[in-house]
Amino acid sequence: MSILTKDEAKKIIDKALSYAKADETSVNLSGGRTGNIRYARNAVSTSGEGTNLSMSITAVFGKRAGTATLNEFDDASIEKTVRRAEEVARLAPENPEYVPMLGPQTYLPADPYSENTAKIDPDFRAKATFNSLDPCRKKNLTAAGYMEDSTRFTAIGNTKGLTAYNRETSVEFSITVRTADGTGSGYATRDVTDVSKLSTKDATEIAMQKAMASTNARALEPGKYTVILEPAALLSNVDASLMAAMMNGLDARNAEEGRSFMSKKGGTTRLGDKLFDERVTIYSDPTNLEVPAAAFGGGGGGGRFGGGGSDGRPQEKITWIEKGVVKNLSYSRYWAEKKGVKAVPPPANFIMEGGTQSLADMIKSTEKGILVTRFWYIRTVDPQTLLYTGLTRDGTFYIENGQIKFPVKNFRFNESPVIMLNNLEALGKPVRMGGNLIPPMKIRDFTFTSLSDAV
Repeated sequence: MSILTKDEAKKIIDKALSYAKADETSVNLSGGRTGNIRYARNAVSTSGEGTNLSMSITAVFGKRAGTATLNEFDDASIEKTVRRAEEVARLAPENPEYVPMLGPQTYLPADPYSENTAKIDPDFRAKATFNSLDPCRKKNLTAAGYMEDSTRFTAIGNTKGLTAYNRETSVEFSITVRTADGTGSGYATRDVTDVSKLSTKDATEIAMQKAMASTNARALEPGKYTVILEPAALLSNVDASLMAAMMNGLDARNAEEGRSFMSKKGGTTRLGDKLFDERVTIYSDPTNLEVPAAAFGGGGGGGRFGGGGSDGRPQEKITWIEKGVVKNLSYSRYWAEKKGVKAVPPPANFIMEGGTQSLADMIKSTEKGILVTRFWYIRTVDPQTLLYTGLTRDGTFYIENGQIKFPVKNFRFNESPVIMLNNLEALGKPVRMGGNLIPPMKIRDFTFTSLSDAV
């Protein structure tokens, strides 16, 4: 059984802790079911479903830590793994940055779980795929898409009395549509906690419209342009996107050690400085109903943007940027103790305030500009200024006098989200993207450096 209830998980964790002989011992038990379906050239290519259940045990003697994992949960296997973790700990070198484990914590009532999503089966995935493929076939368009649904849980406990449990669901869907001659391409992506809020047909129709509208693209000279960036251009990939790069940069240690855009000379930071347009306000809230997230995180960056495990620190409702001013930075427990401040985990989600305009409203208000569907192949140029480069893709259009006039060939850009968020013209209504809420943005003087022949 890959999804355990809170009581079932606690019973296994307590059993493991009962064998512990180290100074400190922690247990992380996690499992889940993940299903997927992939299609290309208007036909399903792969589909499947997998389950997993595993437990890691960390034993600590002084500042020496060792970890062992298992996926068999009989008493003998659990005890053997505890002994193995203790053996590794005794052999390990001391970690000068080790911080003792947390005791009991209080968590917000976050609930990133949907029964509708947990019940997804192969028939559901097949129907969702048909709803995407059928309209493309009827218009002689070629579709390639991917949908993945997950139901998972995480439970933690330690010998200091800490216990925590979270279960969550998610569905991610993306679709690329090409015209028959291969000269037009459109894209759309959606992610939801509750699958009842996902329409693969609606998302596909947007990608179809972009594909048909983007044929016979014209070349424009590179330079600085007013751009309207759709949410997918800002945050479609949490590991490589302009807004994720900026949020990942809000780390106190990196800033104080001179390794981020938040650094100042002399080991100080830009905390409290006004770095962005006053319309920029970004906060995180694990209880937000549109983008719910786990109530605990921490570890080596256990938030949405950090990766790593969880040390059980509570996620909070916290404002990171308020009216353009940086209000908070995240702190590991070690760095917080060293600096004598509160240990703040990185955000599990972020919510950027926006306006009330639709994308259509923003286009109507634009005299001359470029509409960007999304970016890809984003790479770092200068981490200390957050300068990034990348390419437009899957629908780039020229706007004149409030109307989309014609498609344009793709550009390479060189831009920093710090500069970008100082050149705001307008913010639209926030939408969910990558587990966060982000508005479309109109930006002046966005830098395109060259053309790309790719569609």
